[in-house]
Amino acid sequence: MKEITSKDNKLIKYISKLQTSAKFRREEKRFVAEGLRVCVEAALSGADVESLLVTEYALNKHKDDLKPLMDCAKETYLTSDKAMCAACDTQTPQGVICIIKTLDNNIDLDTINNKYILAENVQDPSNLGTILRTADALGLSGVIMTKDCCDVYSPKVCRGAMGALYRVPFMIVDNAPDFIAEFNKTGVSYAAVVRNADLVTACDFEGNCLIAIGNEGNGLTDACAAACKKRITIPMNSHAESLNAAIAAGILMWEMIK
Repeated sequence: MKEITSKDNKLIKYISKLQTSAKFRREEKRFVAEGLRVCVEAALSGADVESLLVTEYALNKHKDDLKPLMDCAKETYLTSDKAMCAACDTQTPQGVICIIKTLDNNIDLDTINNKYILAENVQDPSNLGTILRTADALGLSGVIMTKDCCDVYSPKVCRGAMGALYRVPFMIVDNAPDFIAEFNKTGVSYAAVVRNADLVTACDFEGNCLIAIGNEGNGLTDACAAACKKRITIPMNSHAESLNAAIAAGILMWEMIK
């Protein structure tokens, strides 16, 4: 096992850049997973783990849990606490971090009876991570994101998804209205809006279905909402104007699959 002791090590600097730059992640086709559970889930899900960095304390404490990760990682480095802190995005690192190749888990739109959520311009990484995690828990067929969403490989999305990133099929589209128009040829799309819509609780989600949710502050764009075949809303008390994007998506996904 190789050792890294300095925070100025080239690999540590490489990881730090992957953590902070979406452009660099796209160029390198690599992202970083941080924390014991998120890293082990990568191994168990068959992700391509290039490098594993682990502190001596984490190795001794989690030796059995780390075994599948150490077996699949191409390289493993015993890393000093100082170097680990320099590489990590979190305030209190768990002492386990991985470099992973970007995933090949695209959506197959040719299958039938699928249920999708489409996120348009969702900016909060915690929201996007939670949407992925909920989609995984409820068994959705996939998550579609517009290219102006926050980066799906950002550290906060990866942590928030809690391993769902490796399992849930997803795709990134350039133009939501165009994608929805194409989807409408074989399925039914629903725009999640605040008013002038059918209650989601009264909808019958049969066959191929897609629900589009919008930006945290502004909701769906008019063009995206207009492209959908139907408009739906979540029933709320009159004093509540809207819901958090991830909470709304969770309710909508549950109604779609129940």
